[in-house]
Amino acid sequence: MVKLIMVRHGQSTANATNDYTGWNDVELTQKGIDQAHEAAAQIQNMNIKEVHTSVLKRAIMTAYIIQDDLDINYVPIIKSWRLNERHYGALRGQNKDTTREEYGVEQVRLWRRSYYTMPPKLAHPDPLVGPYKYLDPRAMPVSESLFQAYKRIVPYYTDVVAPQLLDGKNQLIVAHGSTIRALIKYLEDVSDSDIDGIEVANGVPLIYELDAKLNIIKTNRK
Repeated sequence: MVKLIMVRHGQSTANATNDYTGWNDVELTQKGIDQAHEAAAQIQNMNIKEVHTSVLKRAIMTAYIIQDDLDINYVPIIKSWRLNERHYGALRGQNKDTTREEYGVEQVRLWRRSYYTMPPKLAHPDPLVGPYKYLDPRAMPVSESLFQAYKRIVPYYTDVVAPQLLDGKNQLIVAHGSTIRALIKYLEDVSDSDIDGIEVANGVPLIYELDAKLNIIKTNRK
C-alpha cells in the first residue's frame, strides 16, 4: 500500500478578495499560512518521499511550510507549470461577484465549474513576469477549461508521480483547486457532468491509499 496526499494551497490574497487568479502569482494571507501549518499537522508520520508543486508562489510557499513543519526539507521538491491552476484568461484579476452581475450567475457557474466551458480568452498569450519567462510562448494558454487543464495535469501524474508510487514511495502534491479536481476526476473516474459538484478546500489534505496497481483502497475525501 502506498499513499498519495494532495493539498490545495492555503488561502491566497486573491481568495480573500474573491478574485479570479489562475496563473496570476499571488501571496498567501496569514490565514493561508495558518492553513498550511494545519495541513502539515494532519499528515504527520506519512513518510513522504517526494513533493510536487506548481511554479506559483502560493502553492510553493504552502509546500515549503509543510516541509518545514514535517522536517522533510531534504526530500526532493519538483516544481512544474503543468501543475498550475487552470488559466482563467481575460477573467483573471476580476472579482467573481462583479462578473456574476455583468454576465449572470449561470454563465459564471459554467466558467468556474463545468468541464468543457472556457472563460473569455486573452487576445494574445501573456507571459506575465517571473516564473513564466522560460516558457515557450506557444505553451502559454490564453484561457483553459478544466478539460484543457486536465490534458496537461494528468500526464504529469502518470509520467512523474505514478512511477514513484508504483515504487512504493509516498507522494505529496501541493497545488490548486482545478489541479486537484482534475486529478480527482482521473483517480476516481468521475464523469464529465459530476466533476462540477466537486469542491477542494484550501489547506485540507486529501489522502489516497493505493494498492500495487494504484487502485484506490481508501480515501478521506467526502
